[in-house]
This record gives sequence, C-alpha cells and structure tokens, in this order.
Amino acid sequence: MFALPGSAMDVLENMEGDNVLNLSRMDLDTVPLEDISEEKQNETQQLLLTHNRFSVFPGSVACFRNLLFLDISSNRLTFICDEILELGKLKTLIAKNNRMDEFSLPKDLGKMGLEIVNFSGNRFEEVPSQLLELQRLKSLSLGGNRLKTIPPKIEHLISLELLYLGGNGIISIPPELANLPYLSYLGLCDNRIQGLPPQLAQLNSLRSLSLHNNLLTYLPREILNLVHLQELSLRGNPLVVRFVKDLIYNPPSLLELAGRIVKSRNLCYTLKDMPGNLVSYLDSASKCPNPKCAGFLLDLADGAGVGHSTCRACSAIQYDHS
Repeated sequence: MFALPGSAMDVLENMEGDNVLNLSRMDLDTVPLEDISEEKQNETQQLLLTHNRFSVFPGSVACFRNLLFLDISSNRLTFICDEILELGKLKTLIAKNNRMDEFSLPKDLGKMGLEIVNFSGNRFEEVPSQLLELQRLKSLSLGGNRLKTIPPKIEHLISLELLYLGGNGIISIPPELANLPYLSYLGLCDNRIQGLPPQLAQLNSLRSLSLHNNLLTYLPREILNLVHLQELSLRGNPLVVRFVKDLIYNPPSLLELAGRIVKSRNLCYTLKDMPGNLVSYLDSASKCPNPKCAGFLLDLADGAGVGHSTCRACSAIQYDHS
C-alpha cells in the first residue's frame, strides 16, 4: 500500500477541482483509500490513475460511486475485475497503453452504460464481444492493437459516432459496418486493407474517413455518395502512389485532355469540324475495361512503337500488338 501524506493529499485534491482526483505518476499499485475522505470519494466524478504500476484493475475504485470518467492508461494492466461493474454512472473508460487482451474484461461489461471506451495500445487480437453489447457507446478506440478483422456484429453499436481502429492488421471491412446510422468519424489508417465495400456509401453521417497507409488500389464509385464527407485521407496507398507517379512522369498532353473531354461529354464531331487525324484519334477511344471505372482509353505509342491505350482514371492499360 502506497500511503500519501495528509498535506500532499490536500494539495492533490484541490489542484484539479472538487470533482477531479488526480493520482497519476505516483508509482501506485493500489488506490490509497485511507488517505481519501469519504466525502471526497462521493464527490469525485473524474479519476486519473495514469502512469502507475497497476497490473490488475484496482477494485477499490468501486468506492467512487459517482464516477463518470476513469483514465487508467499507461500502467501494466492485464485484467479488469468485476468491481468495475459497481460504477453504475461511469460514462468514459480510458485504458490506453496497457497489456490487456480479449480475455481481460468482465463478461458483464456490456451491461454498463459506457459511452466512450479507449483501449488503444493493448494486445487485443479481436474486438471483445462485451464491447459489442454496449448499446450507448458513442466512441470506440482500439488503435495500435493486433486486430485482423472487424466483426460483423459491429453493426450492433447503433449509437456509435466515432470508430478508430488504426494501427492494426485489418485486411478487409465488413459491409455490416455501413449499418451504423450516426457514425461520423471512421479511422482505419495503418492497416492492410485492400478494398472498400460499396455499402459504405450508406454511412450518411460520415464526415471523416481515414484510410492512409493501407493497400488500396481503387475506390468504389459509390464513395461519391458520401455527400457529407469533409475529410478523406488516402496517402500511402498504391492508388495514390501510382496516381502521383503518373502525374509526375507521364502527364497527359493537351491533345489527350481535349480528347477525353470530347468523349466523356459525348460531344459530336465530324470531318467538317477537324482534320482527319484528329477524328481518327477520337474514334480510337473506347470505354475503360475496368467495370468500376467510367474513364476512356485513348491510343498512345510507346518507345517500341507498340500501340496501347491507357485510362487516366484508373491507370488501366490495354496493348495492341497487331
């Protein structure tokens, strides 16, 4: 038991306000209740226990019956005991940078009224089922864990507004994710995602989509239906890398740009309007073979004299060796 001198506790209780108790960075492995008055326990609504030595969630925290906010980040936490279930008013639980996994949580955690949960920087290999039962949950952060998948049951979190799963090993996104009516921020950066389900276009409340540093090679056209989207981060994907490379090393000519405008807008042209070589050039255009692209292929010629067509919209190439 780590006991605090009375004078130190008096200073500590007043430095953050009457409703906040800060016990961070004190090398604690249990909460020193003998130094905390019952009155202070009852009035405390925010409890900070960060950067200590807790390996098991301190059950004595249950004495803070009116607790709304609890931060126990940056400890050695491997297990949260059932006593946390006694915190009936708790809304925010932050336990970043610990050693927890999917077996570290009480089985009835899903019955709590939590609205904000941040378990980033732990060792979760899958999203705990208890978290998927939190009907009032508005914000869930599980970044920097070891997740490989997003469970389809994520759709049960019908109140969710923010979902951050960056820095994991996620490969794909389940279409059920699109069934979250209030989701406004979706963070999936630094994973191994190769494609997006077109159903994401149903996220009518989405305003920010973070997808940088993944393995995306294309985006579904349906993404254009996200009319409220204000932020879209795609840097570090093959899609963007290839686009930038083409933009730098193979910029389109004015002839090609003009030709694409004519074809994309379906403008009429005849030999009376332009020279025959331009008519032949425009007649060479064809729809991109990529079914997810609405671009056009236009004849070009490489250094070997081999004719080929390329689509600037998706970089598809079609060769003609005849």
